[in-house]
Amino acid sequence: MGVTQLFEQRVLFSPNIPDAVDYLLQTAVAASSVDQIKAEKLFLQAQALDKHCLQTYFALYKFYFFQKRLIDAEKIVLSALEESARQGRFPHDYRQLALDGQKWDLYASETTLFYLYSLKALAFIKLRQGHAIEAQLILSHLRQLDPEDLIGASVIMDLAAGVSE
Repeated sequence: MGVTQLFEQRVLFSPNIPDAVDYLLQTAVAASSVDQIKAEKLFLQAQALDKHCLQTYFALYKFYFFQKRLIDAEKIVLSALEESARQGRFPHDYRQLALDGQKWDLYASETTLFYLYSLKALAFIKLRQGHAIEAQLILSHLRQLDPEDLIGASVIMDLAAGVSE
């Protein structure tokens, strides 16, 4: 019986996530609505326990985003892009990736899809920071990297278009 089965899971993370990391993330999610300081410590502890676990980046940047700590969220998203690119063995710079788009299959794995999802998060953070032009630039590259819109960036594109108007 895994540690996480002692209480109801609030968030379903990747099935490959280590039990100890999942436990810390679940506990952090549970604490996030009542004790943000404790939640942040738990999220950071989970990330320190396994810096290669992409779900720790996801949980942490979402936490910071919902806390309106956009600078912190942006830093974690940038780290997530670097780590997922390192794991996928492709360049972490989305501009370079877009130039070499046919060279990389960004639909190939959970890692590459995580990269695309994190890039969408970066665009949304930029939009929320009031950097609409930067967000639009990221989104234009994302359109090239994810032509099938598997990660749903079109929603952020519609928001960005509304801001531009």
